Amino acid sequence: MIIVGIVLLLLGFLLKVAILWTLGIIVLVVGLILLLLGSLGHTVGPRRHYW
Repeated sequence: MIIVGIVLLLLGFLLKVAILWTLGIIVLVVGLILLLLGSLGHTVGPRRHYW
């Protein structure tokens, strides 16, 4: 998710499409939150860890 968020951010910036920029920020933040929760040992959905 983090990589997808970065790709969307770059595409939105290069193509000047605001919706891609916004979606990229949202996906990146969600990916970072999942990474943080997984690294702290919390269950994320059906998984015991998220990377």
